[in-house]
Amino acid sequence: MKVEVISKETIKPSSPTPDHLRHHKLSFLDQIQPPVYMPLVLFYPKIGDAKFSNLQQCDRTKKSLSEVLTLFYPLAGRINGNLYIDCNDEGVHYVEAEAKCKLSEFLDDPNLAELNKFLPYELDDASELPIAIQVTFFNCGGLVMGLIMSHKVSDALSCIMFLNTWTAIARGDSSNIVSPQFHSATLFPPRALSGFDPTTGIIKENIVTKRFVFDASSIASMRAKYSTDDKNIEYPRPSRVEALSAFIWSRYMAATQPKADPHKIYTVIHAVNLRTRTEPSIPNYYFGNYSRIAVSVPSRDTKDGFYGIIKPVRDAIKKVDAEYVKKLQKDNMHLNYLKEKAERFMEGEVVSFAITSLCRFPLYEVDFGWGKPAWVTTAKMTFKNLVSFFDTKSGDGIEAWINLKEEDMAKLETDEELSAYVSRARNCSGQIAKMHLG
Repeated sequence: MKVEVISKETIKPSSPTPDHLRHHKLSFLDQIQPPVYMPLVLFYPKIGDAKFSNLQQCDRTKKSLSEVLTLFYPLAGRINGNLYIDCNDEGVHYVEAEAKCKLSEFLDDPNLAELNKFLPYELDDASELPIAIQVTFFNCGGLVMGLIMSHKVSDALSCIMFLNTWTAIARGDSSNIVSPQFHSATLFPPRALSGFDPTTGIIKENIVTKRFVFDASSIASMRAKYSTDDKNIEYPRPSRVEALSAFIWSRYMAATQPKADPHKIYTVIHAVNLRTRTEPSIPNYYFGNYSRIAVSVPSRDTKDGFYGIIKPVRDAIKKVDAEYVKKLQKDNMHLNYLKEKAERFMEGEVVSFAITSLCRFPLYEVDFGWGKPAWVTTAKMTFKNLVSFFDTKSGDGIEAWINLKEEDMAKLETDEELSAYVSRARNCSGQIAKMHLG
């Protein structure tokens, strides 16, 4: 598929940022994030009775982007080192492009290697730009919105808050316009990071990304598989994400690490939202990075999946509590832990498997005024052993985006137990048919 850039411009805030807001410090949690972009790719079909031409869609997108940047003013600035954002209103890079095919043709059998063509920059090329946008039009009139946001300024929840506020402005829906607050550096003061390299783990070559879809019946089977009969357990049936995480990790281990190496530690890492784990809790409209990781060491013996995998993960997440957050705010314990972890990772002592979930986030409600997306997804990342979960459009299934080294992915794809649970449907275009594509 050929994607050709037809224009580039910079969108500035509709109103200038006041002088007293022009220096936004990065928090400690911002500083320790890897310098990469987080991608979101949203596919919008052209509906049969569509009221908007492509030109009108562009005008609405750019005007509303200019307005939302007045609220989210750091995103129109430039990141200075690992210290602060110069909120200078230089603006957001905005690209328009054309794809030489129909949207339905792409979604009939999505080529995941081509998803990054809908993004304005490489994901490991995060420099001074907090955010960038690319809008790509298809021959049929459908479009793709590709958004990348630097992990240095935002976690997933804040990124989606920005996106939902932007689209609310585009629709003229004042009831859903959020006024973000930027207090992360006050809550988590920045520190000197001597001896810590945030780029640890970024790999530019030999990473393969595959999408595995699990329907509702497969997920229900997994939840039953990893349940326990222990009456003393408050939640004996694991959640969808818990069960799928346990299953994918167990199949990864069976396929790629068939024999335990006594000199290695095999860990599972889950991203944890800190907002609800502080006292008092941090409001969702606080913009920035308010998440950390829970590290567990599950058992390789998966005969009892609940106690072998589910419970160790739950126990690790439970430790990320208000006391943990207080220590995170005040001392260097976490920084020292990250330095040690990075060193052991580089020496090959630790085999990490990271899982992040965007399930239950309102991604399929992102409506600029011309309808909801047919498909919302991610793109090829630059980390190995990384899994991202997205809801299917129906809401009852899960897409698992798995990033592995090429040789590990080849082994995982031949795993018979994994294959038995994976949905055979490859296309995403069935959603377009339901939306009356013209």
